[in-house]
Amino acid sequence: MSPETIHLRRNWFGMTDTPYDDQSTTHDYNDDATPSVTMDAVEQALRSAFGGSPAERRVVARQVRDLADANIVESDRGETLTVTTVIDNLSDAPDDLGVAERWNWWLGALETAYGGYHEFQVTAIPETETETETETE
Repeated sequence: MSPETIHLRRNWFGMTDTPYDDQSTTHDYNDDATPSVTMDAVEQALRSAFGGSPAERRVVARQVRDLADANIVESDRGETLTVTTVIDNLSDAPDDLGVAERWNWWLGALETAYGGYHEFQVTAIPETETETETETE
């Protein structure tokens, strides 16, 4: 999977372009990597730990899945990316941050330490019709 594929997939889920999208990553992607996390497991864990809107949890879960597929956390930190790893690291973020802000906080730390993580940050949360209807009722 190339960085361009991830960029297109992220845009399909409502993500906007970032100033970094034209920069290549320093990491190689492993198309044959065994999934270490599922989006459903991440969404459930995020809901239990931090709440947030369904759309926000879904976007973060998608970014977790893409990061797991890239296999760069294991390469950089020597540990497999798991749901527990994600929740533990997001729990270290300031308490007043939402789910996506916590994710970006952790990714900012990884970007500073290793580089190559900016493409996994959340830049937009799509608003769905169901959520809009629920919020206005």
